[in-house]
Amino acid sequence: MSFKIIIFSTLSLNLLCVFTLAFDPRPLQDFCVADQTSSARLSGARACKDPATVEADDFFFRGGLHLAGNTSNPTGSSSTTVAVDQIPGLNTMGLILVRVDLRRNGFFPPHIHPRATELVTVLEGSMEIGFVTSHPGSNKHFSKVVRKGDVFVVPVGLVHYARNVGKGNAAALVAFNSQRPGFIFVPSGVFGTTPPIDAGFLAGAFMLDQKIVQDLQKKF
Repeated sequence: MSFKIIIFSTLSLNLLCVFTLAFDPRPLQDFCVADQTSSARLSGARACKDPATVEADDFFFRGGLHLAGNTSNPTGSSSTTVAVDQIPGLNTMGLILVRVDLRRNGFFPPHIHPRATELVTVLEGSMEIGFVTSHPGSNKHFSKVVRKGDVFVVPVGLVHYARNVGKGNAAALVAFNSQRPGFIFVPSGVFGTTPPIDAGFLAGAFMLDQKIVQDLQKKF
């Protein structure tokens, strides 16, 4: 009898784990339109607007995403974000949308989104998108050349990058399953901190000459 109870308990726990992992947290009401006049925050979300004052425009954003961004910068990249500031009705929904543009040879340096999975749909051109698995796991590198109409997924929290490998401009629409996915660019996150990380330590960690580290810290 006790053996059957153990088996039943184990199966119940396994099912509980499956259902726990299968569903995202849900809002407690139909919507919580961000009150742009309030500075109150709860775990990154904004205070809710009075439902009686909500209107259709609170769920709407016009223009921008059909236009290429300004890529005249050192990385040849740009991003146009549609988040709570643009659509107050996105508040608490766990979603933002970004249009990214890369000029020829443009790139997004290795970076991390600590709180969101990234879903990339290419609109124009060709991009190589890659990510690196965490340790332990041998830091395996997955990469794919993604072309117009293709979709690629970058798992949450992993170091990843994108670069234009085509002959012209490239653009993509990127969805994040978090209202605040976070952006940590690896180069500036290491060499551009305030205050700076000890240059001698970084030289040892990256097996570089300390002068090279100091030069990198000046650049970032």
